[in-house]
Amino acid sequence: MIAVYGAGGIGCYVGGRLAATGTPVTFVGRPRVATEVAAHGLRLTDYLGADLRVAEVAFETSPEGAAGADLVLVTVKSAATAQAADELAEVLAPGAVVVSFQNGVRNAEVLRSRLPGRVVAGMVPFNVLNRGGGVFHQGTEGKLDVQRDAALAPYAEAFERAGLPLTQHDDILPVQWSKLLLNLNNPINALSNLPLRDELSQRAYRRCLAAAQAEALGLLGVAGIRPAQLLAVPMERFPSVLRLPDFLFRRLAGKVLAVDPLARTSMWEDLEAGRPTEIDYLNGEVVRLAASLGQTAPVNARLVELIRAAESTRRSWSGPELLRELQR
Repeated sequence: MIAVYGAGGIGCYVGGRLAATGTPVTFVGRPRVATEVAAHGLRLTDYLGADLRVAEVAFETSPEGAAGADLVLVTVKSAATAQAADELAEVLAPGAVVVSFQNGVRNAEVLRSRLPGRVVAGMVPFNVLNRGGGVFHQGTEGKLDVQRDAALAPYAEAFERAGLPLTQHDDILPVQWSKLLLNLNNPINALSNLPLRDELSQRAYRRCLAAAQAEALGLLGVAGIRPAQLLAVPMERFPSVLRLPDFLFRRLAGKVLAVDPLARTSMWEDLEAGRPTEIDYLNGEVVRLAASLGQTAPVNARLVELIRAAESTRRSWSGPELLRELQR
C-alpha cells in the first residue's frame, strides 16, 4: 500500500492518478480536503486531455493513516516537514520507504534526520491547480524525478501505469536546484495575479524572473553547483532568453508558453486561500545560499519581502511596477 502524507494539490494529484490506475493508496491530509474528497471523489485531469476519476477514496486525517504503508510519499509544505517527520516516526512500518516530493532542496535531509529507514529525495516538476470539487489539474508538462534507489524498483510499474514514470538520477541535487530556479517565478506569478501563460507572455515579468535567476546562478557558480538541464535551453542561458522581446521569446521559447491557460502557481493559490506560502524555501533558499557564501541576494530578498507583505495585504503588481521595485 502507498500512503500520501500531506494530501493537498500535489499529493491528491499524484496519489489520485496512482489510485485511478489500480494501486491501493491511502491519503492523509487536512479535514478540509477530506470533506471535499468525501463529497466529490477525485478527478485528475491534465493539459494533454487525461481525465481520470476515483469515486471511493481512502482519506484519513490522522498520522495513523500511514501505518502499514510500504511506500510513503511526503507532499506537505516545506515548513511542515519536521512535524510530518515526527508524526511519521510514530507510525512508520519497519522497512517502509519514504519519498520527499516537495519544493526546495533540503526536505529530504530533514526527513532523514528524524526518520528511521530509507528516505529518497524527489521532485515534482509540474504545476497542479486545485479547481475545487475534488478536481486537480496538471497544467504544465513533466514527469517525476527521484534519486536513484533500488528500493523504488517494486513501485516503478505502478507509476508508469499512472502516467507518471519515475525518472531516476544519480545526483538529484542539480535537478532540485534547476526546479528551484524555475520556481523563482512563483512569487512573480503570485504578485502578478495572472495565469502563468499571461504572466510569462509579458517581457517585464520575464525580466523580473531573469534577474532572480541570474542572481541565483551566480551564487550557484560560486558554490560549485551546476543545475541540471530540464529545458531545451541550458539553465545558465535561460535568463538571457527571458529578457528577449516578446516576439523573439515566442519564437525561440514557445514551449515555455505552451501551458494550460488556467495554470497558476501554488504560491498564488496559497495567497488566495490566506495560507502561508513556501517563499522561505524558494527565493529564501537563494538568500540563505548567499549568506553562507558571505554574499547577498537583493532581488530574491526583495521578492521574499513582497510575498510576506502579500500574505497579509493582497495587491496586484503590473510587470513594469514589479521590475522597477526589483531594480531599486
